[in-house]
Amino acid sequence: MDNKKPILLVEDDKVDAMTVVRAIEDLKIKNPIIVVENGEEALEQLRNKNNEKPNIILLDLDMPKMNGIEFLEIAKKDENIKRIPVVILTTSKEQQDKIESFNLGVAGYMIKPVDYRQFVEVVRTIHLYWTLSELP
Repeated sequence: MDNKKPILLVEDDKVDAMTVVRAIEDLKIKNPIIVVENGEEALEQLRNKNNEKPNIILLDLDMPKMNGIEFLEIAKKDENIKRIPVVILTTSKEQQDKIESFNLGVAGYMIKPVDYRQFVEVVRTIHLYWTLSELP
């Protein structure tokens, strides 16, 4: 990932958010991390002209106010946001959630492992993929 651009983490569970941040730090990923708690806050963050656009969005699905699917439905229609890659990072194994997410243009769908070492490997995989990817 571009070391200058932030990672936007959209996660309402404080423990899960801390786990993602810790994994990113343990992997020595230097991108700043911005954490918001729901889709509404994510849209505010992304639409604020004073904020740098993130390199990637890590998105939970099950959140209050505006869940991940609702966020995607809006974000993928917004010309200034729709090209930012989104990876779902969720506990949902529901087939319908996967189908809806990919229909809305996500770049990946990852299940949050319970084991921290496995969680770090999921974050490492996301990081490696985006480090090698050419983005518009």
